[in-house]
Amino acid sequence: MPVFIANFLSATPIVQFNMIVVALFTVCFFYQAVFFVIGVVRGEVRYPKAKKLHRYAFFIAAHNEEAVIANLVRSIREQDYPPELIDVFVVADACTDDTARVAREAGAIVYEREDLARKGKSWVMDFGFKRILREYPGTYEGFFIFDADNLVSPEYTRIMNDAFDAGYMAVTSYRNSKNFGSSWVSAAYATSFLREARFLNNARMLCGTSCAVSGSGYLISAKIIEGMGGWQFHTLTEDIQFSTFCAVHGVRIAYAPAEFFDEQPVGFAASWKQRMRWTKGFYQVFFTYGSQLVKSFVRHRRFSAYDMFMTIAPGNLITLISILANGTFLVVGLLSHGFLATDAEIDACFQSIVASLATLYQTYLIMGLFTMIIERKHIHCKSHLRILLNIFTFPLFMLTYIPLIVAALFLKVDWVPTPHSISLTLDDVVGKAAEA
Repeated sequence: MPVFIANFLSATPIVQFNMIVVALFTVCFFYQAVFFVIGVVRGEVRYPKAKKLHRYAFFIAAHNEEAVIANLVRSIREQDYPPELIDVFVVADACTDDTARVAREAGAIVYEREDLARKGKSWVMDFGFKRILREYPGTYEGFFIFDADNLVSPEYTRIMNDAFDAGYMAVTSYRNSKNFGSSWVSAAYATSFLREARFLNNARMLCGTSCAVSGSGYLISAKIIEGMGGWQFHTLTEDIQFSTFCAVHGVRIAYAPAEFFDEQPVGFAASWKQRMRWTKGFYQVFFTYGSQLVKSFVRHRRFSAYDMFMTIAPGNLITLISILANGTFLVVGLLSHGFLATDAEIDACFQSIVASLATLYQTYLIMGLFTMIIERKHIHCKSHLRILLNIFTFPLFMLTYIPLIVAALFLKVDWVPTPHSISLTLDDVVGKAAEA
C-alpha cells in the first residue's frame, strides 16, 4: 500500500485518474471473481428431497406465439410430477394469430387480453394473476413464470419443488438455450446465461446470499402474488425490479439447478433492440431503488443489496468514462503539439485505452472459456466450429454493451415484443447434443 501511495502521488494527473478507475473497478466487482471461483470449485447446489409435492400454476405471457407455444405447454404437461398438481395458464395478449387456439388445444387454460394502452409483459402478468386469484382462490401455492418460446426439462418442477419445500418464497433456475448454434449472437447469449446460472446464482446460493430472477424460468410463492393482489412491477425489466425489491426488503431468492431452454435472438439488430430495453430497464430500477439498496446494505448488512446495486449499476460506465477521459486528453494533447501534455502523458493515455479494452476482452474470454468447458454438457450445438469461434466472439458481444449503456441513457425506449419462430421440441434440442 505505501508503494501504491508513493506511485500515485508522483504520477501525473491523468495517470492518477487511471489508477483511481482501476482501484474503483477492482473494489466494486472483485466479489464476482470470488463467485466465479466458487462456482468452479464447489459445483452445483443440491436440496434434500421435498417432503410435500406442492400445487403450482405455470403462467405464460404470449403475443403472437402460435409457432412455439404448443411445444412449451406440452413440455410442461410431460413433467415428472403429478399432473393433477400442475395447471398451465396462457394469456394471449393482443394476438392477431392463433396463439389462443393452439394453446388451448395443447392443454392450457387461456385468457385473452386486448389492452393496447398498457403494453408489456408486466401488465400481462398483472392481468393474468388477478384473474387467477379471483377465479381460483387459494388453489395454488406457487406460480412459475415462463415465456412462450421456452421449453422445460422433464425433472424441472420436481427440482424446483425441492427448493420451494425448503421454505424459499422465490426460486430461480438454470437458463439454457435451444438455439446455441444459430449464430454468433445466439451463442453469446447462451454463454452469458450459462455463466449467470453457474457462476452467479449458483455461487450466490452456495454463499448464503440472495439470487436474482431473470426473464423467465422462476417460481414465486402465491403468498407474494396474493399480497400484491396481482403484479406491481412495471419497469422495462420487471424481473430485475422484483429481484431488487427482494434485496431491499431481505427476501432471499433461491437458485435450483432445474433446467429450461430459451430462444435467443439470431441477428445483431434484434439483439441490440432487446438489450437496449434491458439496459434502459436497469437504469429505471437503478434510479428508483439505488438509494434504498445502499441503505439496506449499510443499515442491515445485507450483502444481496450490495450485489444487486452492482448488478443494476452500469458497471461498464466506469470503463467508458475512463476511455472517454483518456481519449479526450489524448486528442487535446496531440492537437496542442506537446503544450498541454507531454509525450509521456500522451503515450500513457493511449496505453490506458488499449489496456482497458484488452483487459475487458481478456476477462470475458476467460469467463466464456471456463463456462463452455465446465458447462459443456449443457451446450447443445452440432457445430464444433461455432463452439470454438464463440470463445473469441463472446467477448466482442459483451463489449457492445459499452455503446449500449450510452445510447440507453439518452434514447427513449419502449417495450417491443421479441418475435420467436424457432419451433423445436425438447427432443429436438437435446437430440442435437447426441448427434454432435
